[in-house]
Amino acid sequence: QVELTESGGGSEQAGGSLRLSCVASGLPPFVACMAWVHQSPGKEREVVAALNRDGTSKFADAVKGRFAISKDSGTGNLYLQMNSLKPEDTGMYYCAVYQWDCMWSLSPSYSGHGTQVTVSS
Repeated sequence: QVELTESGGGSEQAGGSLRLSCVASGLPPFVACMAWVHQSPGKEREVVAALNRDGTSKFADAVKGRFAISKDSGTGNLYLQMNSLKPEDTGMYYCAVYQWDCMWSLSPSYSGHGTQVTVSS
C-alpha cells in the first residue's frame, strides 16, 4: 500500500524559503516520476515540479529558478526546496506518484493529503 505523507508547510513572508518533505512507503518497483502538485484556493491542482525515473527534473514555468526537487535514493523520500517565495505560491502542496507515465495532464497514480503553504506579501 502506497503512503505519501507531506510535511514542512507553514507561513512565510514573500522572499522567504520553505522545504517540503514527503515520506514515501510502499512504492511499487517501477515509478515513472514523483512530483509536487500545487493547488491554489479555488483553482485546480497543477504539477509544479517532477523528478523522473532517470534523475532528470522538470518545473512549471511559475517556479523555475526558485524551486528545486530532490529525492533520497535510500529512503525514497521526496523533497521540495522552495526559495524566493511569492504570495501566489500559497496553497496546498501534495506529494504525488505517477507510476507508469509522467504526464502532468493526468491525475497521478497516488498522492498524499498535502501540506499547507501560506506566503504573505
